[in-house]
Amino acid sequence: MSEEKRLYIEVVYALPDEQYVFKCSVTSDMNVEDIIRQSGVMEAYSDIDLDHNKVGIFSRLVKLDTLVHDGDRIEIYRPLVADPKEIRRRRAERAKLEGYADPVTGGRVNPNRKKIKFEEI
Repeated sequence: MSEEKRLYIEVVYALPDEQYVFKCSVTSDMNVEDIIRQSGVMEAYSDIDLDHNKVGIFSRLVKLDTLVHDGDRIEIYRPLVADPKEIRRRRAERAKLEGYADPVTGGRVNPNRKKIKFEEI
């Protein structure tokens, strides 16, 4: 009689002030969704909704029906609070207004750049 192969997996959910890590032993036929549900993380954190939260294995997005390998770390991702592109755009605009950035290029002001003076004709 052969014993079914067991895999050792971690399920991780991180919040700004704490991190939940659940180490478990699962069968090789379990997928990501089964393991997350078995881990107890959804009972510990009611804000997790697998229909909306993305999941990954070692920072790579995967589907809930993905099978895992021994030693994998399943990560449950929270939605972004702010759009990184929008934050960068606002920071660049503020730098232009405050004189820290070149108003034309948006880059750092070059103190060695020649200033061209235009004269009226």
